[in-house]
Formats: sequence, structure tokens, C-alpha cells
Amino acid sequence: MSTLLLQNISSLATMDEQRRELSQAWILIRDREIQALGVASEIPPEPSPDRIIDLSNHAVLPGLVNTHHHMFQATTRVMGQQGDLFGWLRACYPIWLRLRSEHVYASARLAMAELLLSGCTTASDHHYIFPNDVQLEDEIRAAQDMGIRFHASRGSMSVGEGHGGLPPDSLVEGEDDILRDTRRLIETWHDPARHAMLRIGAAPCSPFSVSTDLMRESAALARAYGVRMHTHLAETDDDVAYSLERFGMRPGDYAEDMGWVGDDVWHAHCVKLNGEEINLFAKSGTGVCHCPSSNMRLASGIAPIRQMLDRGVKVGLGVDGSASNDSGHLLSEARQAMLLQRALGDPAGLAAREALELATLGGARVLGRDDIGSIAPGMSADIIAFRLDQVAFAGALHDPIAALVFCQPQRVDLSIINGRVIIEDGQLLCADEPSLVEAHNKLSLSLARDEA
Repeated sequence: MSTLLLQNISSLATMDEQRRELSQAWILIRDREIQALGVASEIPPEPSPDRIIDLSNHAVLPGLVNTHHHMFQATTRVMGQQGDLFGWLRACYPIWLRLRSEHVYASARLAMAELLLSGCTTASDHHYIFPNDVQLEDEIRAAQDMGIRFHASRGSMSVGEGHGGLPPDSLVEGEDDILRDTRRLIETWHDPARHAMLRIGAAPCSPFSVSTDLMRESAALARAYGVRMHTHLAETDDDVAYSLERFGMRPGDYAEDMGWVGDDVWHAHCVKLNGEEINLFAKSGTGVCHCPSSNMRLASGIAPIRQMLDRGVKVGLGVDGSASNDSGHLLSEARQAMLLQRALGDPAGLAAREALELATLGGARVLGRDDIGSIAPGMSADIIAFRLDQVAFAGALHDPIAALVFCQPQRVDLSIINGRVIIEDGQLLCADEPSLVEAHNKLSLSLARDEA
């Protein structure tokens, strides 16, 4: 059994039940778990740990949790620049049709590196496009290479343009094939154990790209296996209009009718939920992933996060697809979430510490995890540290935890996942960053130029 002591921590935000913040603190890690923590006056229970890391001039947090992403989109950034959701998707679909296994693997590694460098330690990805030889294992292999804690959602599209859906018919799959592959992935890869590094979810893409039969069958399959369910919901006005025209009901009612509310479900975006739908989510324990940058980029609107939190809805953060955000910096999403709620007119719309809670504990709850999101004995050893002695934080050290959100989001200096050091001195230890970027750019340019 190995032990690691983090000592002389300038400022530690535990996100524990008491939301304690400690100065001159230490954390003792044994293998993959946090064993103990305290302040300088309290002696660690391990007199001679295997390794000591000094974190003077650092702010330390639980690892951030990303609850919605489309990592394959890292190959197609800055496309559909003036499009709303539907227009942007129509611009991207023909390019995504050319995706192959090598693109998905390379883009997942790149997206994971970007997340890791922003302080993310757990990521959920919603992969819903399977052209050519693409499989979800392309992303699973990338996650194992990079050392990130990973929730892989088996997405799907089954209703194309020919049957009233949005995607081209050439990109949709047969529903029996979708369910069969989802079952295979769960049986092969899903780990329900505490501290699990890999879990699988069922994730039909959206109301405008799958049938009601697939929604219901996916829910039944997921619940039979005890895995979580995820989809997009109420993202835009067009999304709501489609639901009203196609199903004769609002998105929240549609979700309830399909069996897609409950403690094992979370929905991405939910920008257009009304008060009744928010109450439904609160009462049923249904989670929401807030994606502020993507919602701004596509002019989707501002999700009513303040109302959701006040009514008890579980809310986490997501960077969303790398082509509808063009960035994968999760700490930046916390900042955007704070600023965007204030843009509605209330300067206290979302506090800095509330934004950090969305990015840590909120994400853990949305993903159904009781082992991540806070720093406390028995929790997974997922811990991040940011240097405070840099230009971005100068003048803000009277409140360094708030500074992480209010000031320019920075690159993480140290990242530990499951007790393993993944980033040290701001450098990835799990991959050669220049080589990763070079390989990804080569594949991305060939895809954009139709050379694949």
C-alpha cells in the first residue's frame, strides 16, 4: 500500500458536508482513497509517507466533474460559426459522417487532455455517432490511456430526415442494433463498484433524432442493468416547438411520459424548462447538466439555474461538445455559469462557491456518485491544485477560493486521480502534449478537407 502526503496547502476547499475551508492544511492519501486531512497543528497519522508534495502557494479542490461532452467534436471546432443548434448540426453532420475509429480515439485523447489541464478528473461523454468503424471502445481506450475517471454514455440516433428527424438518414442506426450494442457495452465494461474508473450509460441522443420506442426501450434496458440514463432536453425554442408538434407536449412532459425522469436520469441543457417542469425534476430527483458556453455560442438562451437550485434540482456542469463550445475548460464553465446567472439582472444570482459546488459535488450527484466531489476520509483521491503565485490571481489572495472563479481561469498545476498523479508542475504525465496535438491536428485537417 502506497501513501502520499500533500502538505502546507495554502487554501483547501473540501466541499465536505460542512463545506470546510482550511489554511496550512494537509491531506493523506493511501492508495486510491483519502485517509485523513487536517491543519498544521494536527499531526498526520502516517509518520513516513512514501511521497510528500509541498503545496505552498496553492489552492486545492476536489477534482472537477464534467457531466456532458461530445469528445468526437474536437475534430470539428469553429464550424457552423453563425448557426443556431439546428443550423449548426446540419453544417456538421456531413463531416461527422466521415469519422472513423482513429478520429474518435485521437479526439477523445485531445479532449481528455484539455479537461485534465483545466482541473477535471471525472468526465462523462455522450457519443451518439457511429459511422464506418467507430465504436465506443475508441473512447474507452483513450480514457484508459489518459487516466481520467470516465462515464461513457452509449448515444444513438434512429430517426433521420426521411422520417421527420433532423440528422441525415445515412447517420442513423437500427434500433435493435442500438439496444444490442448498449447491452454488450454494459455487460463488458460497466463497473458499479465504489471508486469505479469506468461506467456505462444509455443515452439516446435527443427527441428530434430518436423514436419514442427507443426512448422507452432504452429506459427499460438501463433500469434492468442499474445504469444511468442521459439525453438532451429543452435546449432551444426549436427543440420545444419540435416536441409540441411531434408529440403534443412540452419536453418535461415528454420526458415523464417516456419514463425519463427519476434519480437515475440526467438531461443536458434544459434551457427552456418552465416552472412546472423544474418542479417535476425536483420532485423526481432528475438531474440537469448546465452548459453555459455552448448555450451562448448557439444563442440557445440562459438556463434557469437559480430557480433549479432553489427548488432542489440536482445540477452539474458540462463543457458540451468541443465544436459547440470550442473549448473544454471546465473551470471556465464554472465562471461562465456564475456570470451568466448574474447577466439576468441579479448580482447575487450565483456565488463563486456555488459555481464551484456545481463543478464538484453537483456533478457527482448528477452522475450518481457518492465517492467523488469532496475531500473527506473514505472518498476517492481525486484532488487538484492551482498555483496562486501568478499574475491572474494577484490582488485576490484575500479570498483565493473565490479567485479561482472570478479571475482568469488557469491551467491546473497538480492533478491526482484515484491516487495517481496525472499532472505535475502543470505538465501531463499521461501523454506527450505536443505529439498529441500534432496527431490530432493532422486528422482534423484531413477530415475538414475531405481527405479522410
